[in-house]
Amino acid sequence: MTQQTLGSLPEPRALAVERGGVSVPAVYWTPSSASRGVVLACHGGSGHKTSNAILMIAQACLPLGLTVLAIDGPVHGERRDDGNLDAAAARQSFREAWRAGVGRISMGQDMSAALDSLLRLPEYAKLPVGYVGVSMGTAYGIPMLAGEPRIRAAAIGLWATNYAASEHLAEFASRVACDVWFTQQWNDEFFDRQGTLDLFDAIGSENKRLVAYPGPHRELEGERLADAVAFVAGRLTKG
Repeated sequence: MTQQTLGSLPEPRALAVERGGVSVPAVYWTPSSASRGVVLACHGGSGHKTSNAILMIAQACLPLGLTVLAIDGPVHGERRDDGNLDAAAARQSFREAWRAGVGRISMGQDMSAALDSLLRLPEYAKLPVGYVGVSMGTAYGIPMLAGEPRIRAAAIGLWATNYAASEHLAEFASRVACDVWFTQQWNDEFFDRQGTLDLFDAIGSENKRLVAYPGPHRELEGERLADAVAFVAGRLTKG
């Protein structure tokens, strides 16, 4: 995976989130001017709420006047007992957790709870909401999107129906109604083209598009990140 150079970002603010009596680690970044919308962002299987992938999303969204909100995955970041932020350790833990069904639905519920907490703040209460999350962000994001009417547009992808323990995703995808930008890597070594196409095809949104880029599996960055953010931001800030 290549690394994109990051410019200066404001320090993230901690957000108090609780669901079912359990604390959910969450942070958010705010633009220098009044926010025009909120982007809920989810990291991939090797990341955490302030990993490089999330920082790149924040760097792309803040100049557009968009607040970015992120939480740790079910076996990531502050939720890890060992405190290990190493990408390889996180990736292995995620693969094991995913196959065991950990977070299959609850991760989406945690993201909605974080959104609840942010939108209770007066300055965010009436703002439009979007979602950006590929790979793990799609695996956990699709069940959330299926039942989250506040999200107007989502940039997802890099997952497939025929990946291990993914048999539930097509049915949830059929209930997704927001505008969707769905990406795939043409030479993805983890998710094959047919399974990826099947997941895209299952999405129930009237306005959806499949965008393929050359190369292997990787986080959103560069042109792909710019395209994803432009899709979501355009639907949050139009008018």
